[in-house]
Amino acid sequence: MMKYKSLLQILYRNYTNHKTSGLMGVFSLLFILSGCQTTLSPEQTTTAFWKAMVNGELESAKKYTARETQDLVVRQEKIIGASLEKTGMIVIDGPNAKVATVVMLKNHENNKPLTFDTVLLKEDDVWKVDYQKTLNNLSILPFGEVINSLRAIGDVINKKLEQQMPLFENQVKSFSDELIRQLDEFRQQLEKANATERK
Repeated sequence: MMKYKSLLQILYRNYTNHKTSGLMGVFSLLFILSGCQTTLSPEQTTTAFWKAMVNGELESAKKYTARETQDLVVRQEKIIGASLEKTGMIVIDGPNAKVATVVMLKNHENNKPLTFDTVLLKEDDVWKVDYQKTLNNLSILPFGEVINSLRAIGDVINKKLEQQMPLFENQVKSFSDELIRQLDEFRQQLEKANATERK
């Protein structure tokens, strides 16, 4: 691909050598520059998309969204006013990509950031957000918090059980000793009963 400088030099030479009209030169330049637009990286697309979403600019957000999922881009009160904290690891696998995304919601409990993967795909050689898959990633986040809560409850129960284990072991040993003592008494009573019947 030719560099812009080279293209400009060719146009300038063409204009000065052949005395082409200025209008034709301007149109040629505009045509060449419009064909040389740079495509955004997955990270740039993710950043542009989420900045538009947190600002409530849905039409702008849809420009960065895959055609199939554009109708899913709707105003979301939880996201409006949030801030895109950062993007992280980018994984590109052919025409698909994932970008680790961190968003800080306004009025979010404990000021915990929302961390998830923004999923992208290439559409006409341009990276676009697959909003359906991204929403799927967002929808499992509350379950992650529930799982962490259950894990914390399990840890507390486990600690309590560990603390109670010596007491439980003592009670089992005491019960076992008592059971053995009662079985011995029962055996002795049976032996006495058998001895009396034989006489």
